[in-house]
Amino acid sequence: MQPADFTRNSWARPVRAPTGYWASVPRPLPPTLRLDWSLASALASANHALGQLAGAAGSLPNPNLLIRPFVRREAVLSSRIEGTLTSLSDLFFFEAAPDSPPPDRPPPADVREVANYVKALGYGLKRLGTLPLSLRFLRELHQHLMKGVRGEHLTPGEFRRSQNWIGPPGCSLDQAAFVPPPVPEMHQALAALERFLHEPGDLPPLVRLAMVHYQLEAIHPFLDGNGRVGRLLISALLVHEGLLPYPLLYLSAFFEARRQDYYQALLDVSVAGRWPEWVGFFLEGVEQQARDALWRIGRLLALRERYHDRVATARSSALLHRVVDGLFQNPALTIPDAARRLGVTRRSAALNVQKLVRLGVLKEVTGRERYRIYFAKGVLEALEAPKNA
Repeated sequence: MQPADFTRNSWARPVRAPTGYWASVPRPLPPTLRLDWSLASALASANHALGQLAGAAGSLPNPNLLIRPFVRREAVLSSRIEGTLTSLSDLFFFEAAPDSPPPDRPPPADVREVANYVKALGYGLKRLGTLPLSLRFLRELHQHLMKGVRGEHLTPGEFRRSQNWIGPPGCSLDQAAFVPPPVPEMHQALAALERFLHEPGDLPPLVRLAMVHYQLEAIHPFLDGNGRVGRLLISALLVHEGLLPYPLLYLSAFFEARRQDYYQALLDVSVAGRWPEWVGFFLEGVEQQARDALWRIGRLLALRERYHDRVATARSSALLHRVVDGLFQNPALTIPDAARRLGVTRRSAALNVQKLVRLGVLKEVTGRERYRIYFAKGVLEALEAPKNA
């Protein structure tokens, strides 16, 4: 980055580090933002879609049946933005049988990165009940995200003590597309962000959340995992701020589908002060993903009803209905796992699983004699189907 990249409208200011490179330091939040008719309309649409999702979530008979698959879909998509190619089925198989996944699956290290995202979000939602939103909370979230995976040597749970930058692989600081604040300015910017998080204000919650997401990405306080922490924070704050009763809305699918627009919108705030464009982009994502979540909830509930109808027609025991519900939390299933869920012997669990195979709900996917894994492909398809399907 160079001083010529910035103008008097830039939200960030160029700072020259002692070693000679130039970096970008964002001003403290909040900016002055006028809600024109276009932005007001986008905010109203996003709030309306979010309210519909909150209402649907509040009426679910068992929210946990849908929260778990939605969280896992988000983990896969958020990690995909960072270059991890683990699929949703890979994650389900890993959680069902971490020591004996099906053949031709990615290395466990790749899947663990995605599994850590799931754990970090669950931890964050619980921790916000006991710890104020703070820099300490961000560090703890990062620690859970990076524990035991690639990048663990990059100080999990600690803010960086050296410069990082964003650009093509192998580029130098002078060639980087974006250089966040040097360490001293980073700490100042983080302290200002924490003050903003604690100060009451009259900004609409979604607008405030859009600003917080930009600011955290612009500060880039960790050596690795900044994007994932920022996206985790969106999901956690939607629940913490009372905008949703459960974590069912995630923006990673929107950001991943429009990755270049996402990066450009963030950069345009830094170098050109284009806050209305960024906030509008963020609100578009909220509206789109809220409607997408409503659609997928409908598909999953309809599929659950069809599965239960098949079981009822076969005059099966109540145990089988419990197995069916468990498939919506993880559609991958082993016999030992079924036995644990139901509190029955392995033989009884195997008989129930085989009934679901005959009913077309489950299919064995490994072809092995031992360590078999059964999979409800319909659940995966309901989660992953394009919305126009």
